[in-house]
Order: sequence, then structure tokens, then C-alpha cells
Amino acid sequence: MLQPQIPPSMRSLRSLSSSTTPHPPSTLLLLALTRLTLHPRPPTTPTHTPSRPASHASQGRANKAAPGPGKRLGAKKGDSQLVVPGNIIFRQRGTHWYAGENCGMGRDHTIFALQKGFVRYYRDPDRHADRKYIGVVFERGMELPRARGASRWRRCGLEERERVGVREGEGAVEGEGEKMGTLAGKGGAGDVVLREGYQYRESNWSIGRTAERAGVKVRAYKPNDRWMAWRKTNERKERNAEKRSLRRKK
Repeated sequence: MLQPQIPPSMRSLRSLSSSTTPHPPSTLLLLALTRLTLHPRPPTTPTHTPSRPASHASQGRANKAAPGPGKRLGAKKGDSQLVVPGNIIFRQRGTHWYAGENCGMGRDHTIFALQKGFVRYYRDPDRHADRKYIGVVFERGMELPRARGASRWRRCGLEERERVGVREGEGAVEGEGEKMGTLAGKGGAGDVVLREGYQYRESNWSIGRTAERAGVKVRAYKPNDRWMAWRKTNERKERNAEKRSLRRKK
């Protein structure tokens, strides 16, 4: 039969009480306390009580994370589509496309047209091997990029046409790479030469002697004649004042 285990302190008290020599109760208690051994209590790990966090954060950026409106990026004009100066062709973030012929790029990388024409998306290995360009041509059949050394295109809505009806006479003079004709002046004033800018005009020395040929006598200008200089200065001031008054009335 199993007997219950007795702690050491109780066993010491029992052994003293069963002895034949009588002991007072205080002595028994002191003997029991001296034989009593104290064992340190093993450390216990702290226990954590589980807690469930909130389902929705009430502060910070959690309530400001709603997506904003779209930026409407991408192509606004397709290939071969007609554009006028200022039309937006492509909106982008970064330089996926670069501005080519007759196009410009804004500070937000928006590509827009500088001339009236038709849109072209192309690559130009001569300029850069990997970049893609957007350009504008003046006619629908034109292609980009242009060949190296090709003549430049006319802008401002001008078209290249052959000049018809240019009269050429004798005594032609050499111009810039071509012969320019001459016309006989009226009244023996000399030859009127086709000059730069396609204008028939006399030479400066011939224009200066027009009054002499017409028989008009002009008073010779004397540099030291102060009266003449003063009169011309006053006349010039009066003319300028009259012009300013007319501009104010408008």
C-alpha cells in the first residue's frame, strides 16, 4: 500500500516527536526550522494576452490613399493626321519620344507641332540609334527622316514653284550663281538691273543723278552754313512732332 509522501520539514518534526527524550515545543520548532531547506522557485515566463488590432486606421495617410484622376497621357494625334501650330501630338512622362522635324517639346515632355502639316512617327539612325522621333511634314506623301544633304523644306505655307515671265535682256550681269537680266530704263536713265530679292532697280549712283538729268537745280549744301543746318534741324523736329500727334489721334 502506497503511503503519501511527507515533506522534509514534517518528517523532521515527526522524528523529533517520536523520540523518547522529551523536548519543549519551542525546541522542536527551532530544530524543524534549521532542518528545513528552501529551494528557489523556477522563473516563470510572462504570459501575453493576445489583442486584435483595429480594422481601419483612423489617422495618417490611410484615409488619403484614394487614387486621383487619370493624367490622360499618350498619343493625341495619329500618323498622317493633320495638325496646325500649337496642336499637342503626344503627352508623356519622360522622353519616350523626342521632338523631330517641325516639332517642339515642353518642360513636361509634351510634344507639339510648330508648323502646319501631317504627323510622322519615325526613327533617325543618323541622329541617334535608339531614340524615337515625332515630326511634321508639309505634304501627305513626304517621309521622315530626310536624306542627308537634301534641300530644306519651305515654311510659312510657301510652295516651291517655277518662276514664269522673267524677261532677260542684253548686258546681263553675273549674280549669285545665276544670270540676272536687265531692262532698259525710261528716258535714258540707264539699265535697270534685276538684283537680289528679284527686284529691278537702278544702281545707287544713277539714282543720285536723277535731279541732274531732269534739270532740277539744287542748292549746294555747305557744311559750315549754320543757318542751313539750323533750318533743317527745325524742319526735322516739326515733321517728327506731326507724326507723333497723328499716332495719338489714332
